[in-house]
Amino acid sequence: MHPLNSQTHAWLKVFAVSARHMSFTRAGEELHVTTGAISQQIKQLEERLGFKLFRRLPRQLELTEEGRRLAAVVDEAYQSVGMEVRRLRSGVMSGTLKLRSVPSFLAKWLMPRLPRLQARFPDIELQVVAEDSNISLRDGEFDLALDLNDGHYPGLSITPLMDEVIFPVCSPGLLRGKPPLQRPEDLAWYPLLHDVTAWRGSHDHAEWEHYLKAIDAPHVNVRRGYTFNRNQLTMEAAISGMGVAIARQTLITNELQTGALISPFAERVATGKRYGIVHTQGALDDRRVKAVHDWLVEEARRASSGQNALVPPVASREAGS
Repeated sequence: MHPLNSQTHAWLKVFAVSARHMSFTRAGEELHVTTGAISQQIKQLEERLGFKLFRRLPRQLELTEEGRRLAAVVDEAYQSVGMEVRRLRSGVMSGTLKLRSVPSFLAKWLMPRLPRLQARFPDIELQVVAEDSNISLRDGEFDLALDLNDGHYPGLSITPLMDEVIFPVCSPGLLRGKPPLQRPEDLAWYPLLHDVTAWRGSHDHAEWEHYLKAIDAPHVNVRRGYTFNRNQLTMEAAISGMGVAIARQTLITNELQTGALISPFAERVATGKRYGIVHTQGALDDRRVKAVHDWLVEEARRASSGQNALVPPVASREAGS
């Protein structure tokens, strides 16, 4: 018979209580059985394991070396079980959750909010991975994924969070001593900055071309300037005065509020892309995953309402509308 069958587990519980009290009598009182029953079960456990657990002295018990080592492990195990039972009874959720996100959204939107998630669910441990949107989402590699796309994810489910809106930004210092930047044609006097990973399948100049087409200025040449493979790097280049960049409204609130960046044109354009929570079908049946999912939805709603107060509302237009 296997040494760790159900009967052995029951005897280990008796052993753990006996070792804690160092008394069969007190163990029997706690477990509501006789001292003789405790002694007999310990004897049966010793026979099953093949080594002694206690030295039975005239007026006291003493753990053997094997008993001492086993007692430490068993006590820790029962404490862990007891703690988890208390967590389950109180509704506290714990465990590891794998969260994937496109890097720009992770750095600029999610990271500042993670302390609130930690405070809400202190026993949920996140494993956060930053991966570009053009890397395919594969089953089993995440519990939740934050992505920017058109909402088409074959075989997966998506909860929309926020539609993305874009517009040009630059450092106030960039405009000093140069021709005014009042019309799209004035961009010819300024270096342009490009995020080559704007969205899945986009080319190097996609954001600028999309924006200018939407505001009826497709003739402006944007196939020039500096390119970066991260939105955050593009924004840092704009802040340093290197040129004019295309900003995503979801990710640029703080820079506009502090004045590090300004928006020279009033028009804001919807990209047709949206940030969303991607997950496998049935993933939200896990209370832990559902809790983080719902927290993300809640944070997105809060951010959207706050964002409207920071960025003057302008009618958005999609390309071709």
